[in-house]
Amino acid sequence: MSTFTIGILGFVLMLLLLFLSMPVGFVMAVTGCLGFAAIRGSLGPAVAMALSETYDTFSKYDYSVIPLFIFMGQVAFHSGISRRLFDAAYCWLGRLPGGLGVAAVGACAAFGSICGSGPATAATMAAVAMPEMKKHKYDLALSAGAVASGGSLGMLIPPSVVFIVYGFMTEQSPAKLFLAGVIPGLMYVVLFGLYIVWACWRKPELGPPAPPASARDLLRSLLGVIDPLLLFALVMGGMFCGWFTPIEAAAVGAFGSLLIAAFRKCLTWKMLWRSLQETVRTSCMVLIIIAGAMIFGRFLAITRLPVALAEFLGGLPLPGWMILVSILLFFVLMGTVVDALAMILMTIPVFLPVLQALNVDLIWFGVLVVTVVQIGVISPPVGVNVYVVCGMMRGLPLQTAFRGCVPFMILLLLGTAILFLFPQISLWLPNQM
Repeated sequence: MSTFTIGILGFVLMLLLLFLSMPVGFVMAVTGCLGFAAIRGSLGPAVAMALSETYDTFSKYDYSVIPLFIFMGQVAFHSGISRRLFDAAYCWLGRLPGGLGVAAVGACAAFGSICGSGPATAATMAAVAMPEMKKHKYDLALSAGAVASGGSLGMLIPPSVVFIVYGFMTEQSPAKLFLAGVIPGLMYVVLFGLYIVWACWRKPELGPPAPPASARDLLRSLLGVIDPLLLFALVMGGMFCGWFTPIEAAAVGAFGSLLIAAFRKCLTWKMLWRSLQETVRTSCMVLIIIAGAMIFGRFLAITRLPVALAEFLGGLPLPGWMILVSILLFFVLMGTVVDALAMILMTIPVFLPVLQALNVDLIWFGVLVVTVVQIGVISPPVGVNVYVVCGMMRGLPLQTAFRGCVPFMILLLLGTAILFLFPQISLWLPNQM
């Protein structure tokens, strides 16, 4: 049996195991190990390769940026930053039609700039914003759609774990990827906010405006969020100015979050222990997925499937932009059934030779990929952000939450088209480094 045929069978086995709900990291590790053994004719070399890749992943210094940023987000969550961000957004934006929904999206973007995870941002803001919107008689579909879709911005607005992993897979600077996500992230905040205001202006019963806040409340709300905003500015500004490497910036962010918690008198042994537990749990999950992807990548390299795909796509009588659109549509479809991080780890090694043959800017393409996989986290059947929101709000029908996400999916597709047509929206900030 040829190595190419073994590669095809490996992909079939991987899809079968995914549909059986086996954890993604283990799926890629098992498939890569068995495929490597089939090609080498012995299980011994495959086991040695798997052990080597796993050890290299968990001991690699560059990957220390992941637990540091996750720890920063956990400390920020347990110290009440999410509540203060939402209260500030509510004070300033609540007077608009659908103001609570706009505030939820703005708070999601602000918290995502500290947390770095889409599902974690959605879970946090569901706990904070959904009860308020329910109390003010907001439409359930609109409320769930705003929180779940706003939570997806945590994948795009830095520091993003998905950007970190994509940068390592493509050998691109995580700092440049972070900066490339800033303007697109703000663009989506504006698009989501404008839609909510328009929808509630047309049908006021969807989301009535709140009473205007007093000047004292406005000032107090700003004082409540100045510390996380300064922390974000320090972390991102330090990378932009070249003061920190991404790992050093993550360490500064983690230490800064501890200082904020201590200043706010929230730093207790119990809070610190819970933050460390969640950090270890989440970091191990991410690193196991990365290790599995590395094992699967070694198997793919031997089969030469990525090279064959690059040659096939390069030989098609199609312009380069149509090939890129086809790849992005593939990401949209796969994102509905596969976790975003796992999908990027599985597919980037396959498409990377194609992108290099087309001379695609990998920073720009990284932003496009993260944008389209955002659609997957709010669309059925996987829609992890939607499941998170429904899990936080008992009694919220799943179909209602998915229905509320449909307009935001359309806005994400519109934003992707804008970023595709105007690459400088993503590349302007990284090019200033």
